[in-house]
Amino acid sequence: HVTRTLQNAIDLDRVAHGYIFSGPRGVGKTTTARILAKALNCEKQRNNNPCGSCTNCIEITKGINLDVQEFDGASNRGIDEIRDLRESIKYPPNKGKYRIYIIDEVHMLTREAFNALLKTLEEPPAHVIFIMATTDAHKVPPTILSRTQRFDFKPISNNDISSYLTKILEEENVQFDLQGIYLISQKALGSLRDALSL
Repeated sequence: HVTRTLQNAIDLDRVAHGYIFSGPRGVGKTTTARILAKALNCEKQRNNNPCGSCTNCIEITKGINLDVQEFDGASNRGIDEIRDLRESIKYPPNKGKYRIYIIDEVHMLTREAFNALLKTLEEPPAHVIFIMATTDAHKVPPTILSRTQRFDFKPISNNDISSYLTKILEEENVQFDLQGIYLISQKALGSLRDALSL
C-alpha cells in the first residue's frame, strides 16, 4: 500500500515535502526511503520506479550522492546537526531534481532539534524533501507529524519472508530445508532484517 501511494504521488507530481515512515524494525522503512529518493532523482525513471543504472541511482545505492543525505537520529540528535542541515537546504540540488534528507530513528532527536526541524518543515524550499523513519511514531511531536505524510509499515508475513529467503538461497546455490526456512520466518516476527540475520 505504501509503494502504490508513493508511485501515484510521483505520477501526479504531488510529492510531499515531508514523510514519516513508521513501523517495527526490519520491515523496510529506510530501504523504502532510499528507493523513493532514487525514484525522485532518477534520470531514466520508468513507471515511477528508479532505473537503478543511471549515475544518480548508483551513487544513492553507494551512499555517495550529494543530493541525498542520511542522518542517524540516534547519534546526530542535537540542535547543531539540525542547524547544519538547515544551512545546507538553502542550496539547490547538484544533479537531481530534489535535495533529500533521510533521518533514521527520528524519534531520538532532542526537543531543541525537533523545534529547529519544525521551522524548516513549516516553510520548506521547493527542492527539499524530508523522509523520516521511526519505530516509535508516538515519540515524534504532533507538530512534526501534522506537517508530514505518515505511512505505517506492517510486519512482513511469514510467507513473504520465506519466499525472499528461498530466492536468496537459490541465487547463492545454498542447500536448505523448507521447514527450516519457515521456522526462521516465524522466529523473525515480521522483521526481514532479523530473518536475514538468523
